[in-house]
Amino acid sequence: MNLGRKNYLFCGSHDAAQRAGLLYSLLVTCKLNNINPYNWLKDVLSRDINEMPINQIKNLLPYNWKEQ
Repeated sequence: MNLGRKNYLFCGSHDAAQRAGLLYSLLVTCKLNNINPYNWLKDVLSRDINEMPINQIKNLLPYNWKEQ
């Protein structure tokens, strides 16, 4: 825990540290669900999320995501 706190001192700002923590959490969730984090991130970032119905956004979370 202390190591993480020290590393987050160099994120630039409190908001940047929160965003980094969110991304790390999503990547760890991928690993816990036996999903390749690179494949998940590549797929999610390549989608046009603005065109997705709001009720389908949850399908992009690592524990709901299915590789196509």
